Amino acid sequence: MSIEIDFGQTQEIYRINEIAKQADGSAWLQERGTVLLATVVMDELAKSEEDFLPLTVQYVEKFYAVGKIPGGFIKREGKPSDFETLTSRIVDRALRPIFPKGFNYPVQITVFALSVDENADLQVLALKAASAALFTSSIPVNKSISAVRVGLVDNKFVVNPDARTREDSSLDLFVAGSKEELLMIEMRSIGKLVDGVQMNGAVPEAQLIEAIALAQDKLTQFNSEYEREFNSVAREHKNVELFVKELPEDLLSFVKDNHTEDLRRALHQLSQSERATILSNLADQILEDNSESFPEEWDKGIILEALQLRKREIMRAMVLDMGVRADGRGTKEVRKISIETNILPQVHGSCLFTRGQTQALVTLTMGSNEDAQIFEELTKITGQQEQFMVHYNFPGFSVGEASRMRPVGRRELGHGNLAKRALESSLDNRDGMTIRLVSEILESNGSSSMATVCGGALALRAGGQMSSELISGVAMGLITEGERYAILTDIMGLEDHDGDMDFKVTGSRDAITALQMDIKLGGISLDILREALEQAREGRGHILEIMEEADRDIIVNRDILPKVELFKINPSKVVDVLGQGGKTIKSIVETYSVKVDIDRESGDVKIIGRRYDDVESASEYIKRIADDRSLDEIYQPLSVHQGTVKQIAPFGAFVGLPSGHDGMIHISKIGKGRINNIEDYLNVGDEVNVEVLSVKGKKIELRQV
Repeated sequence: MSIEIDFGQTQEIYRINEIAKQADGSAWLQERGTVLLATVVMDELAKSEEDFLPLTVQYVEKFYAVGKIPGGFIKREGKPSDFETLTSRIVDRALRPIFPKGFNYPVQITVFALSVDENADLQVLALKAASAALFTSSIPVNKSISAVRVGLVDNKFVVNPDARTREDSSLDLFVAGSKEELLMIEMRSIGKLVDGVQMNGAVPEAQLIEAIALAQDKLTQFNSEYEREFNSVAREHKNVELFVKELPEDLLSFVKDNHTEDLRRALHQLSQSERATILSNLADQILEDNSESFPEEWDKGIILEALQLRKREIMRAMVLDMGVRADGRGTKEVRKISIETNILPQVHGSCLFTRGQTQALVTLTMGSNEDAQIFEELTKITGQQEQFMVHYNFPGFSVGEASRMRPVGRRELGHGNLAKRALESSLDNRDGMTIRLVSEILESNGSSSMATVCGGALALRAGGQMSSELISGVAMGLITEGERYAILTDIMGLEDHDGDMDFKVTGSRDAITALQMDIKLGGISLDILREALEQAREGRGHILEIMEEADRDIIVNRDILPKVELFKINPSKVVDVLGQGGKTIKSIVETYSVKVDIDRESGDVKIIGRRYDDVESASEYIKRIADDRSLDEIYQPLSVHQGTVKQIAPFGAFVGLPSGHDGMIHISKIGKGRINNIEDYLNVGDEVNVEVLSVKGKKIELRQV
């Protein structure tokens, strides 16, 4: 039986638990020409003694969904694209908070995109399908989750804009939640080129709050409708045992009475590895000193858990009762920042950004169109090019772990994507260069993604790249206890782990370019969100002051920067520049060590090279070849030019002229008087001054002077 839900502009058709019936839950969702299938499967065996939800989400696109055969040598879908991975991460982050506390059964959610039309918002639909499958499955989840995308066109909000409207929007806001709670927010601003000037497009805090409030109203409407329609077709829930580990009260009291001060001292060890070592040693000492009086079941593991729980209580009480954090900072205080730029002599641009115990080395590399990332997008017929890339790497040594170097995971991809969204709208790339930022996290204790944003903004400036404004980023946290709460600026790892919110905000002094929020406690009010955004604005302003000072001190390595030259030629002359079989253009590329991109239809030419003089010379050479003037206009009789001998013949020498044309010096016009052997006077490659004697059609007669 189909369930049809009409939301005015769109109609969603669901088939619940009719397809893929062996799964614990399934939802077939159709909106216009788009069809997604979501399935949910739960392992019957729980992960014993683990307070962790082993949830795996896979969003998979099928090329047959748009009538395409995959490109490349192997004609089947391969590893997930960046979009598939990021969409899987969005669905995971939105659904994870609604599982019952203590649920530790492995769950796999798979979403297939089976048919896709060009206007589909696949991330919104993927979350809706996954939530429908989970809500109506035999897994004990009792909340419907939905997603809303909000755009801003002509200063008016648009809910769930289609693809064409999204292209005109200056805001891309994605909000996921239940009918009562906001659970996950992602946002980016979209810059526009207006009258040749890059406009940032950043969104003020007040306007963003208004957009989130609109999204929250829609989430309430959508989820109320889903729960009403789906309740009748939901499967009976399985009986599952929730993992609730209760530590002995006697042990908790013992730790509180005897080791609170030890734990306070441990909190001041800001490094995660150092703090873990101190707690482990303390557990060993407690066990050794009390082995005779402790019950046999009180092993090191239980003692360590009691210490961790008391440590969490102390940290949260310090913040709520005294407004003091583990490292002695106030709730609004940013850790010490140091910045060094262009510390790598042969790199186009570099910045070492250090904030507290988090350190990112961000590098800039610039290239041509040939260096762009090529990818296939399901709703586009042809391959796409990505000319601005941010790659984030997180080696184990950054947190003191002796782990092997692993392939890029979802977390690394997500952090790089957040930094890209933060910086992209402010980047002024009118030259059309391919730009790659790489962030190497060398040390991490809280929000290395925001260090990547700050370091990336300065690496761009260090490489001579223009941006409308400097962009900084700060990670915010939240500690709540009943009606009391405290918002924390620039959280470290301890506060992320034991806090209730991870909230990253990037932007200029007065507006936001990107935002990412994950709520751990089940939801957040708009009043707290408004306060958090204002506090984040203050934190960004403080960081920007330090960044601006570093920006003023930048010395750009201009000697190693690629030079870019843009100009137009008559499209009819493109064939002359290319030459027969591409011979002329290949010669230009090899002679001047440059990359040349030519648009055959428009005549746009872009030349990129590592040396300024080479780019200038190649540019002049192409302009001369494409000169629209006739030969007799270019070469007036008796005018003198410098050329290069290209070929020696028995009757004379052929000389390449600055315009790209060739002329000939008859043997009688070489040297002074009659000569017998031309090579006594001229050789191939010689620079020679010549005078134009005559121009007849395409023949230029020259004389050596």
